Amino acid sequence: MGILSNVKRRVATRLLARSTRNGIDLRKLRFLPDSITMPLKRDGLDPLPEMAQVRAEAPVKKLAEMFGKGIWLVSGYDEARTLLASGDALSNDLGQFVSQEGRDPSEQIGGLGMTDPPLHTALRRYLTPEFTKHRLARLEPAIERIVDARLDAMAELGPEVDLVDQFAFPIPFEVICELLDLPVDDRARFHSLGAARFDLSQGGAGVFGAAAHTREFLISSVAKQRLDPGEGLIGALLRDHGDELDDVTLGGLADGVFLGGYETSASMLALGTYLLAQHPEGMAVMRTGDDADVDRIVEELLRHLTVVQLAFVRFARDDMEIAGHQVKAGDVLGISLLGANRDPSFTPDPDTFDPLRAPTRHLAFGHGLHRCVGAELARMELRIALRGLARRFPDLRVTDVDGLEFRKLSAVYGVEALPVRLFDDTTAELPV
Repeated sequence: MGILSNVKRRVATRLLARSTRNGIDLRKLRFLPDSITMPLKRDGLDPLPEMAQVRAEAPVKKLAEMFGKGIWLVSGYDEARTLLASGDALSNDLGQFVSQEGRDPSEQIGGLGMTDPPLHTALRRYLTPEFTKHRLARLEPAIERIVDARLDAMAELGPEVDLVDQFAFPIPFEVICELLDLPVDDRARFHSLGAARFDLSQGGAGVFGAAAHTREFLISSVAKQRLDPGEGLIGALLRDHGDELDDVTLGGLADGVFLGGYETSASMLALGTYLLAQHPEGMAVMRTGDDADVDRIVEELLRHLTVVQLAFVRFARDDMEIAGHQVKAGDVLGISLLGANRDPSFTPDPDTFDPLRAPTRHLAFGHGLHRCVGAELARMELRIALRGLARRFPDLRVTDVDGLEFRKLSAVYGVEALPVRLFDDTTAELPV
């Protein structure tokens, strides 16, 4: 294993060195060295034991050197929260490290998560008004309708179904299509593309390839709606700001909303169900508790699972000192949201899922300038969907716990399938 790791490291270094002649192109990196992948790996739902060891030793730790840059892991809660709020000291501009010369617009680097102010500020102001609690309230009836339809469909298919295929993925996908006014077509293709966008097992090659397909779809959708604006978010932005936003820019914004709106919520619904099935007391609260009880469990699920394992990578703008370490200009900082949310200095017994835990200031949605703009929509989906599932199928159980296939190297953690038994098939009537 050590020899193989050394060979991989040398090959990666040569590829990157070759690409720097015309600027670093992460698309040419076919794999990530083992030395920097630990934060993306888990033992079931928990971080690897190495995460706790690294955090205890140094909440800010240099993992490796690549293409002349230090690669740092931030796993302490206080350090992570501080750096996430450090908009002036750190850059999110990934485009500076990816050659874009001659690229099709669908392959360009963009979106809120990979841009800096003032561009980030200008782009975010278009979206923020659309994602307030007040504006999102109009979506609640649609979410309830979509959830009820999926519950009905599962009851018809049951008693055994794949919860990912029948519930966890379709609900957020249909909700985000409703929000953007997009057709709910080719669901299977976007399911696989969404997973591929975060799969780092092939380095940057697979990620950027999958990204081009979805960006092309969104840019084309914007172009169509520019001629006849729809009733969703894309249409609203075209009506209010169409002369300020070209198709590529608005397509990039829509791509961030589209992907973030279904892939992360799908993982949360699947893993949240899996976790609640192992904790009947939590499932009972979801079924019978009041709104405050349900909100508390949703927040604990978000903290404990932290499906977005790493924040968008940051780059030091200048030489700086972080937690006593000298970080050089251009060094890369990976902020482990999972490591921070499992920091014992942040909350007691952090590796235990506690349905009664008081809500925490967790970092599941990030923090600061780049905090997830769709956080309130995600919370609304989780509340409605998980409560509906618990009420409709109170005896739900996972049928093959040992055979679950979790994602092995993904920025968004998840499970490929979740076989569940919804009810006893000897029951005379289906659950209603």
